[in-house]
Amino acid sequence: MNSLIIEATKYTPEISFDCEQHTLGIKGKSYPENTSVFYQPVFEWLEEYLENIGEQNITVNMELIYFNSSSSKVLMDFCDVLDEAASDGKRITLNWIYEEDDEDALEFGEEFQEDLESVTFNLVEKAPER
Repeated sequence: MNSLIIEATKYTPEISFDCEQHTLGIKGKSYPENTSVFYQPVFEWLEEYLENIGEQNITVNMELIYFNSSSSKVLMDFCDVLDEAASDGKRITLNWIYEEDDEDALEFGEEFQEDLESVTFNLVEKAPER
């Protein structure tokens, strides 16, 4: 299986899913014109990856500066897929990375955290970039 790398654009996040290191990253802004079209290959890759992964620990790093409401729904669906896999025995850690002065990102992270039962969820504060 190949890793999935999608370069960031003005409207879409960088997607870096490394199947050898077992790290999944979503970083940047997410407000694509058609959210479902943008994220469809992400979900297809994730489903195949989770079906074929063995006993490896999986680390997911989500570092979103901004996302719109349609992206929020898709990201929750993404987290639900991870949570279902974790409830089936996959060892998944999700790091929600936000800048220390970004209250909105923290609140969204807390909302996502409340909805997940089986994924190990970490709120990770980082200093703002200057």
